Amino acid sequence: MSKTKIAPSLLAADFGNLQRDVEMVNNSTADWHHIDVMDGVFVPNISYGMPVVKSIAQHATKPLDVHLMIVDPDRYIETFAKLGATNLTVHYEACTHLHRTLQAIKSAGMKAGVAMNPHTNVSLLEDVINDIDLVCLMSVNPGFGGQSFIENTYTKIKTLKELITRKGSNTLIEIDGGVTSKNAKTLADAGADILVAGSFVFKSENPTETIKELKEITA
Repeated sequence: MSKTKIAPSLLAADFGNLQRDVEMVNNSTADWHHIDVMDGVFVPNISYGMPVVKSIAQHATKPLDVHLMIVDPDRYIETFAKLGATNLTVHYEACTHLHRTLQAIKSAGMKAGVAMNPHTNVSLLEDVINDIDLVCLMSVNPGFGGQSFIENTYTKIKTLKELITRKGSNTLIEIDGGVTSKNAKTLADAGADILVAGSFVFKSENPTETIKELKEITA
């Protein structure tokens, strides 16, 4: 059994057949549904909002891993809790009072995640790592699917893993962007616990098989 979780990103799903694609993930060996919410302000793209997340939640039987790429995420913490998010990840760069935001997410009954853009140094999490359930390292610049992987991510994973170990934290490391069967094992070996794959899964000939392949590679 693979210790690495696979979270297909529904941003790459076919929105005309969203229920079908959510059910495909339900019936696959994937662990989570990864849901990217973008506002066109924090990132240069708009994805989908609450009605679509609500629709996904109605069909999903696996945990919802919600990634907010938005400004002022605090306004929506309660909303996403009500929609059924298991994990709520906010961007380090979007939170002035990160500790307060993390506490609010946990108070609402969700796991608290922090995402970091490629240019943001993981050492900035030193003081809050014990309050974070998962750190999502962006391995592409956020905003669009299908981008190529940033190689420096491997170094960031190792640095973050050292910080987590040194602080005695149980924080999980999630990688989001450019994940394929070519780099999945290297990412897992470097210390990644969760791999988000969008285009690689949904644009493949057989998404169920592709998910299975990612699970097997990282076992």
